[in-house]
Amino acid sequence: MSYIQFLGAAGVVTGSKHLINTGDESGKQGIQVLVDCGLFQGQKEWRERNWQDLPITAREIDAVILTHAHLDHCGWIPRLVKQGFHGPIYATPATIDLCSILLPDSGHLQEEDAAFHNKFRTSKHDPALPLYTMEEAQQCLTLFHPVNFGELKQLTGQLSFRFVRAAHILGSGMAEITLNVNGRVSKLLFTGDIGRVRDNHIAPGRVVHSGPTEGEDCDLLVMESTYGNRQHPHTDPRPQMAALIRTALQRGGSVVVPSFAVERSQKFLFMLKELMESGQVPSVPVHADSPMAIKAVEIFLKHAEEFSPETKALIAKYGSPLTWPNFHFDQTQEESKRINDSKYPCIIVSSSGMVAGGRILHHLMLRMPDPHNLVLFIGFQAPGTRGFSIKNGAKEVKMFGQMVPIRAQIAALEQFSDHADTPELLEWLHTFRSTPKQTYLVHGEPQAASQLRNAMTQALGWNVQVAAYRQKVQVE
Repeated sequence: MSYIQFLGAAGVVTGSKHLINTGDESGKQGIQVLVDCGLFQGQKEWRERNWQDLPITAREIDAVILTHAHLDHCGWIPRLVKQGFHGPIYATPATIDLCSILLPDSGHLQEEDAAFHNKFRTSKHDPALPLYTMEEAQQCLTLFHPVNFGELKQLTGQLSFRFVRAAHILGSGMAEITLNVNGRVSKLLFTGDIGRVRDNHIAPGRVVHSGPTEGEDCDLLVMESTYGNRQHPHTDPRPQMAALIRTALQRGGSVVVPSFAVERSQKFLFMLKELMESGQVPSVPVHADSPMAIKAVEIFLKHAEEFSPETKALIAKYGSPLTWPNFHFDQTQEESKRINDSKYPCIIVSSSGMVAGGRILHHLMLRMPDPHNLVLFIGFQAPGTRGFSIKNGAKEVKMFGQMVPIRAQIAALEQFSDHADTPELLEWLHTFRSTPKQTYLVHGEPQAASQLRNAMTQALGWNVQVAAYRQKVQVE
């Protein structure tokens, strides 16, 4: 019997890896395909899993099917290749473009972290080593193969798949997989991350068109549950965003926005541009301080086929963000350092979004001790991350081996999420043409997955279970 084994994102909101095996327990027969290959982020016990071997030898995995370019779904690919995987990695063209900047940057950060630990002797390992290097991440990009939305890709006589739109970020897709084993056909659907179901009236500021593909039909569903115990505010975030920023600037402070370099930063910059043009926010220097910022914007502009109507209108009106007056895309370390030399109020948008590393650390170290400043979160903060601690009222946080006091104003806008919440998920699930025989919830905290399971059982009457780490389930 074919089976799926959950090798990540089971009981946690990170590390997505799902193994499909149509052969025997040894993996010597049939085909072995990995759907997503993400990094574990957050708590130390989760991050340590990044160093553990998979239960199947990497070289025995035939292919990887990648739903989208967030690191918790793609960031372990260089490690998999380092362990001996040399098969094809299938993804949409936009996902491949994004991975071409995200994965090398992740390798660079891994090297920086190792160098820091070696310099200050803060690791139990001597020497501390990177999980993978920037060069190793760049080398793995040769294995990527583009597959367009709706295109049927036949891997073997046993397995074929196609991508349908997930509407989460640029290029994001769900993997519809068909297994044909011993004359028995089964359809599997791996959602990856699911975007907001409705348009700008419900999710203001979306840059890609809204709504995952409706009318699905599958025997087994593997679905994310990130917002299974929360609902998004359905209010427009712009008035609150303008008030927060305006107040901070008026008291002489600066605004620091930890943001994911892909999608979230573009959304925030477009909304900020609108607020400045309408006079709701003072026109102060805006710094998109990320080595990936320029490349991410260029990739974003390249894939206009995925824009929402609002985004198309904004670009038609204002042009490329790279040309906006007073908006600075700081690529070099020298440019980044010059931001901190300025004593005047400004707005800094920098990654990483969960304050796990990157240039955002330097900006926060300098500005969090000052109560005039504002730290504004616009993205999900996983438990165990610095961002989670800061957002949830910590008085101090450790950065570069020292404790940094938090006296700045801390605020969060929850409307920026690109994940569908429970009512939106149920709305989408109601469009299914048939009831899946089995549904497994992944990529959610235990409470979120449990509450979503209860909601789905009550509203739909489906057979829903919460996946466990390394659990194997047969495909019936």
